[in-house]
Amino acid sequence: MNNKIKKEVTFEILRKIEIKPNSNQRDLAHKLDISLGKINYCLKELKKRGLIKIKNFKNNPKKLNYKYLLTTKGVSYKSKMIFYFMRQKIKEYNDLKNEVKKIQDN
Repeated sequence: MNNKIKKEVTFEILRKIEIKPNSNQRDLAHKLDISLGKINYCLKELKKRGLIKIKNFKNNPKKLNYKYLLTTKGVSYKSKMIFYFMRQKIKEYNDLKNEVKKIQDN
């Protein structure tokens, strides 16, 4: 997986977690159209990097429900990624605009 795709997946996971912290891994995998194994791996990596905390509902008899919380570092990283993607999209827009102008000038 290339670095751009990793950044996009990480960003999307952080966005989904921020919106709905009690999402389960199956829901996240479905919403992001990635495998359950990949989402599990990504969540563990995000935790290891200090971007999220994983809380278990101790009173739940099933012990399967978790809550994923963005850390301060995670919120900061997500904000930086927003600017990164916005710059990327603006560049793509300007490149397309220039290409259209060239076609129109011919």
